[in-house]
This record gives sequence, structure tokens and C-alpha cells, in this order.
Amino acid sequence: MQRVLVTGANGFIGAAICAHLLAKGWAVTGSVRSEGSILNPAVEPLVTGPIDGETDWAKALVGIDAVVHCAARVHVLRETATDPLTAFRKVNVAASEGLARQSVAAGVRRLVFLSSVGAAVAEQSPKRASPYQRSKLEAEAALKAVTEGTATSLVVLRPPLVYGAGAPGNFPRLAKAVTRGLPLPLASLRNRRSLLYLGNLVSAVEAALAADTAPAMPLELCDGDDISTPDLARRIGQLCGNPARLLPCPPALLRLAGALTGRSAAVEALTTSLTVDNGPITLALGWRPPYSLQDGLTASVAKPPEG
Repeated sequence: MQRVLVTGANGFIGAAICAHLLAKGWAVTGSVRSEGSILNPAVEPLVTGPIDGETDWAKALVGIDAVVHCAARVHVLRETATDPLTAFRKVNVAASEGLARQSVAAGVRRLVFLSSVGAAVAEQSPKRASPYQRSKLEAEAALKAVTEGTATSLVVLRPPLVYGAGAPGNFPRLAKAVTRGLPLPLASLRNRRSLLYLGNLVSAVEAALAADTAPAMPLELCDGDDISTPDLARRIGQLCGNPARLLPCPPALLRLAGALTGRSAAVEALTTSLTVDNGPITLALGWRPPYSLQDGLTASVAKPPEG
């Protein structure tokens, strides 16, 4: 039986990866930051406390074949840190680099790092990248430097917005607004977004663990069907039995409202385009999404009660 350490094991993504790998016959150790965190009872818990570059992973890595690193400081809607970039680097860069160094020392065969499509944004447009996006790109570089030339092979996955039942972030906020029948000023948007259903992500992680050869480049992935924000709202409305109420509004006005209310990041995610291509990950890992966008949305949106 192969053994895997999943960091951030009680999070939306980490918990799903643990469940999937358990079902595939892996023995799973899951790291959490505090006692009392809810985990699958079949997962062996590891309590780390807040993670940074000094976190000691040594005992947890004994006998471990692979690591799936999900734990991260993610987008913060209401940032309270006086220096957000330093706060993101402490967790996303320093802690990741420390885990990689200790994984190499422990003889871990494969390290799968869940980065973000935001790293590609930081790569292509450094000036408009957020602190979170910059930290993810820096983490990728740090992990590559640590693992290069060692017996620990690195696979970097760059998911876009990940959705599913119980997801945090923009997707449930949009679904909640549609379900409640709230008017949404989204009808004027003509953007295109790639999304990733949670079931597709855990499938890709399995493929990353199984690959004979680790790809040299980070791999972006998505459901395979891009969609505009207003069309996403319409599909959610169809699924929840409450048609989306969409009103016209210039995108520039939406972005101004976001800036004035401190929600620029959330508004940007709703109004701008960001698409990715599954071609490279299919070539590198033989992976194709087992679920379509419609499959994912159907599984993620609450159905109206019958009768």
C-alpha cells in the first residue's frame, strides 16, 4: 500500500483529495493546523500548528511515498495584514520550500503541488499580479530549485476557480444570489472563464501521482468548456429552479464599485476573462476531465425541493 501525505487535509480541496485517494487504496496522512479539525476517520491526522519555513515535517514523512501539498494562504477578501505579500510568502513560499526540502531528505518519490492559474498571471503580467498570485509563482520556482536533480519528482498543477458542493469563494456567493432571486448587474459582460469541478481536480491529482515521468512545466487544467459569468448565472438558475435576474451594467462601473468597496479581486474574477488549455496536461499525464462543466454544475448546485 502506497502512503501519501496530504497537507491542508481538512480544506475543501484537501478533504476531497484524501477521500479520493483512500478510495483508490492509498494510506493517507492528513496535516491540519489545529487540534479538533474535522478529518475523514480513515485519515491519520498530523497537527502542525500554523505553517511556515520552520515547520518540522520529518516524523510525518517517514515511509511516505508521495506528498500532495494543498495547504496555502489563499485569497483574502478583507485583507488585514499590513504587508500582504510577506504574509503570503511566509505560508505559500517558505512553508512549501521547507516541506520540499524535508521531502527530498526523506526520499519521497513524488511531490504534487497545487499552485494556481494565478501563477501564470504573475508570470505574464507581473505588474497586475496580486500578492497571492506572486507568492504562488515564487513557490513554484522554489520547489523546482529544491527538487531538481533529486529523486523527488515535482508535478505542479495550476487550477483555475475550483467549484463543487460546499466550495468557498465566488462560486457559492453567485449561486446564493441567483437562488435568492437577487438582481445581478452582469448582463453586459462578455468575458470567458475556465472553471474546474472538484471531481476533475482530484482525478488530475491521481494522474499526477501515477505518472511515470514528471513534466518539466506547470500544468493548467479545467473542465474543458469555458463560460461567461452571465451564462454561468443562467445555468445556475436553471439548475436551482430560479431563473437568474440579470441587469445590464458597464463592466467599468462594476470595477469602480469593486475598488470603492474593497472587493476589486472578487469583481475582477467575475468580470475579466481567464481561460486555460487542457492540451499540455493531456499530453503529459494522459489526463482528460471525467466530468463536463454541466456535470460539475449539476452536482454542485442545490436542487429545488420536489412537490
